[in-house]
Amino acid sequence: MTASKAVTAVAGTNIALVKYWGKRDVALNLPATGSLSLTLDRLGTRTTVVFDDGERDRLILDGAPAGDAETARVSAFLDRVRARAEIARRALVTTDNSVPTAAGLASSASGFAALALAAARAAGLALSPAELSALARVGSGSAARSIFGGFVEMARGERPDGSDAIAHALPEGDGWDVRLVVAITASGPKAMGSTAAMTHTARTSPFHDAWIASVPGDLAAARAAIAARDLPALGAVAERSALRMHAAAMAADPAIIYWNAATLAAIACVRALRAAGTPAFFTIDAGPHVKTLCHAADADAVAAALRAVPGVSDCLIAAPGPGARVVEAA
Repeated sequence: MTASKAVTAVAGTNIALVKYWGKRDVALNLPATGSLSLTLDRLGTRTTVVFDDGERDRLILDGAPAGDAETARVSAFLDRVRARAEIARRALVTTDNSVPTAAGLASSASGFAALALAAARAAGLALSPAELSALARVGSGSAARSIFGGFVEMARGERPDGSDAIAHALPEGDGWDVRLVVAITASGPKAMGSTAAMTHTARTSPFHDAWIASVPGDLAAARAAIAARDLPALGAVAERSALRMHAAAMAADPAIIYWNAATLAAIACVRALRAAGTPAFFTIDAGPHVKTLCHAADADAVAAALRAVPGVSDCLIAAPGPGARVVEAA
């Protein structure tokens, strides 16, 4: 039997401004709360999928065969696609990240969004954006948001099967000329993966319930700020959400601490910029890197200030980007 059509899809990573930290169902990656993010243009994943006559699924990650754990995770995801398409064939998956894997820069978000789209199309499925969002979420909770471009909100959902735990775009943010300046403060994978850290936080942190209760108000405030194009209001929500998420993790037993000295120094730098009159606001995911939201006109100055922070190895400037899309099918 000949191989299926090879389909290549690309997806941008997204950075949550109202954080996702906690699951109501681990197996289906159903979030304990909603979240709100910004999909980026220059950081993401390119993935090609072809179903063929191989004996097993193969994963080539950033030019080299992936390890057993990564391959097994992708294979389990492909099983869902195969079941839906009613096919049994194994696949060759080739994926390249423009962000470091497992480092707290949301590589899994762009990775599973690109994989969901490429695998679905290669299997002959024509899924709606909502269906793709639900599929991507099973691979990585934040991947549901990378199906869409720009500002995106993810619903917590109520149904046990997760069919309503999907993302949707916030078009009122389209065209808002903001930037996210990403300060790299470490190299290599983070100490604890997000899923394990979320579970540990939920089980042991006395702050977990308060964190969950705070999210609906932050979502409402973020929506209003985006509709009004009010950067200080959105920035205040982003900083509050990030600090509360990390506070819940730090209060776990034993504590989960993703920050390093450069993380703290970068936070101080952003606050100093703001005190001097530049509207700049930080957010930090499950990792040590600091992302700063600012106006496009201020991005170069913000990046220059952050590059001067001891321990910051690089700074990247990213604009709002498009959703996941097919770029080749042959």
